Amino acid sequence: MEKKLVVIKEKCPQDHKCPAVKVCPAGALSQKENNAPVVDLNKCIRCGKCSNFCPKKALVLEE
Repeated sequence: MEKKLVVIKEKCPQDHKCPAVKVCPAGALSQKENNAPVVDLNKCIRCGKCSNFCPKKALVLEE
């Protein structure tokens, strides 16, 4: 089964620029204003860099 990147909005403070957006090598994460990031699953390569970088662990690779 393929992994899927999920944003857990309850864990995301949504009051700052998401630092994980910048580390995504595929450009799959985007953020409007200071809202929770949005994942483009068509671009996501499921590498886990963003989930490792997220300080609040709000980005999770799920099976």
